[in-house]
Amino acid sequence: MSGRWGIVAGEGGGAELVPLGADGLPAGEARRESDLVEAVRRRPDVERWVWRSTPALYPRLLAAGVRVERCYDVEAAELLLLGHAGRLGEPRSAAAALARLRDAPVPPDPPPRAAEPGTQDSLFEPRPGGADVSLTELVEVYADQQRRHGATDRPGRMRLLTASESAGMLVAAEMNASGLPWRADVHRDLLHDLLGERYAGGGEPRRLAELADEVSAAFGHRVRPDLAADVVKAFARAGVRVRSTRRWELEKVDHPAVKPLIEYKKLYRIWTAHGWSWLQAWVHEGRFRPGFTPGGSVSGRWTTNGGGALQIPKVIRRAVVADPGWRLVVADADQMEPRVLAAISRDRGLMEVAGSADDLYARLSDRAFSGDREHAKIALLGAVYGQTSGDGLKNLAALRRRFPAAVAYVDDAAKAGEEGRLVRTWLGRTSPPAAGAGEDDEAGIPQEEPDGSASGDGEFTPGYASTNARARGRFTRNFVVQGSAADWALLMLAALRRAMSEGGMRAELVFFQHDEVIVHCPAEEAAAVAAAVREAGDLAGRITFGETPVRFPFTTAVVECYADAK
Repeated sequence: MSGRWGIVAGEGGGAELVPLGADGLPAGEARRESDLVEAVRRRPDVERWVWRSTPALYPRLLAAGVRVERCYDVEAAELLLLGHAGRLGEPRSAAAALARLRDAPVPPDPPPRAAEPGTQDSLFEPRPGGADVSLTELVEVYADQQRRHGATDRPGRMRLLTASESAGMLVAAEMNASGLPWRADVHRDLLHDLLGERYAGGGEPRRLAELADEVSAAFGHRVRPDLAADVVKAFARAGVRVRSTRRWELEKVDHPAVKPLIEYKKLYRIWTAHGWSWLQAWVHEGRFRPGFTPGGSVSGRWTTNGGGALQIPKVIRRAVVADPGWRLVVADADQMEPRVLAAISRDRGLMEVAGSADDLYARLSDRAFSGDREHAKIALLGAVYGQTSGDGLKNLAALRRRFPAAVAYVDDAAKAGEEGRLVRTWLGRTSPPAAGAGEDDEAGIPQEEPDGSASGDGEFTPGYASTNARARGRFTRNFVVQGSAADWALLMLAALRRAMSEGGMRAELVFFQHDEVIVHCPAEEAAAVAAAVREAGDLAGRITFGETPVRFPFTTAVVECYADAK
């Protein structure tokens, strides 16, 4: 390998590049190349490319058939370093980092750009607003970032976090280029079966119109079932008090409008979120490309720039079909967050429970809950998410007796949040500071439904962290676990990507969300891919958390259709 090279895109498709030393400073003369793509293609032995932004540069290389093994994303690193310093929310562009370094006015970041349906070109163009920097300026920022990494409380972990975040940027760009296989004809058939015929003028399809009529008939007057306020008012007029139109609350109500209303809500969401308009906008040439964004949430979880990729209803997953002769390897990490808690807390008892690929909750119930798996699950998730009222408090007490270090770990994180202190994931991603909310506001905190699902997306965003102590404590309690799980997931993806590349596979990563990954591969590679996923999970566990007994198993399915995986 020839070490690290800094590179920036030049005018007219050219590039400037320079070899870099371990301190981040130039280790040779800068060079000007007439063709960015050829400049990278001719140097396959470069260990790591240092560039401003992966989304601004890498798609151009991928489009020309050039794949990069490793990179260092300066803007991704800046975001992590700002967070570590308690300054999350400040501009994170390379230009902003340079201005701070030179004590000059800091330019704001350009507004985020949503993915445009049907094309990824605009998503990956260099961002407007003068965010680009020269090669000399890029190297200056990079060298400063190396110094700042060394000044953190755990430099080795922070460097690993930056490397894994940069690797995630490469994975995301490749996933966006590959796209998730999607059969538009199957999707259209599903919509016709579920929703019926479409009416001219863009109105509701037949089945929704019929259900709306049934709801109105049940109330005895015209009601708009797509308007929550209208429904709540209709129930009140019928002598029934409901606070919302959420399914779990409606199911408690004895009224003839409930059944058609719940069915309407389910189908209405499919129509608006994944209906004909969505299909026309987002699926082209047999692929769905939503624009994956690593670290899009403050915990490190990925988001997408459009298309609702992380909330695909199971019925719509029938349209996700592998190409002829290919398969989808769908892998779910089993009970990931409880296993992560065992690893980060170093609780001996919980690490022993998590040291097997068997059902963690069943093993936990045998240790502390007299074989009651459900109580064991509620207790452990309650410790992570702060659900400690009612029976949860009793279950938590049992958990604390058997696994004191694990419970103390999240308790300490909650206390730190309540006191306004920052908390960090295992590798060093840092929670946002509390700011901007009212005394009793819990903005950004997802409200849990009784069925365990969250009504929000489960994430804080900078500027929305509540100043309410209890709410912030619940957030930081979960942050240290959820964020450390995101640390592990990045390294798992990097290990899987490398294994598939070194194995000479044609397989391609096409989907990722929190604890699930999908690989599209030739049928004959499916078994090797499934094995690579399992090995990547265990390798990521060792790299992220060190040598512990904790296992990170996957439930893996090899299918032709995504819906058949679960």
